[in-house]
Amino acid sequence: MTTATFHDLDGASVFITGGGSGIGAALTEGFLRQGARVAFVGRSDATDFVDRMAAETGNRPLFIQCDITDIPALRAAMEQAAAANGPIRALVNNAANDQRHTTDEVDEAFWDWMMAINLKAYFFACQAVLPGMKALGGGSIVNFTSISYMMGNSGYPLYTTANSGINGLTRSLAREHGPDGVRVNALAPGWVLTDKQLELWAEPAALAAHMDRQCLKEHLKPQDIVEATLFLASRSSRMMTGQAMAVDGGVVVTG
Repeated sequence: MTTATFHDLDGASVFITGGGSGIGAALTEGFLRQGARVAFVGRSDATDFVDRMAAETGNRPLFIQCDITDIPALRAAMEQAAAANGPIRALVNNAANDQRHTTDEVDEAFWDWMMAINLKAYFFACQAVLPGMKALGGGSIVNFTSISYMMGNSGYPLYTTANSGINGLTRSLAREHGPDGVRVNALAPGWVLTDKQLELWAEPAALAAHMDRQCLKEHLKPQDIVEATLFLASRSSRMMTGQAMAVDGGVVVTG
């Protein structure tokens, strides 16, 4: 379901990391329904998803199988996307891994792996897309973070560390590249009930406790995040940069 049309996204070249599953798949569909030329990367084969999107939206995305922790492969995928769809005008850094862990369990290898997925790939995707955005006269980068670090959640200290870092990265890049018309914002979803969340962590007691913290008494769905991302990617938010926008039903407050 689409509740708003962002006319400037029609025909725009969009690149999404992790765009074949979970929130990422919803993002891919959302941009396709706006008429955007979408390329996305993911580790798992997404051929069936691509075929389904082409049938349902009339707009076929470009899927490039890629592990975002392999930075040369990520750069090559972005170059392939730009060659196919034109210079990337909107980058959505969505791919992440919120694997649960305790402080005692962390060794250097796990630290490096978590940072590679949740922070390092974000920086190098931004770096790769900036020259093309400058040549276009502007563009939009949307970095997915999380309300988890704002809440001070336990259970995944490296994930919250990386998500806090994403906000610092977002603000610095917004300042550095604003003169070139490039906008950089962070989007912090709350607890979105994807299939993964429902399978692994969405126990009734935990859901009830989280709902008590929300102002709006409805569980978040992927589409709630899609609409906010479309807004940040489009020129409807043309004077918004360096910001962290929480879409969480009112659990945390910013400002």
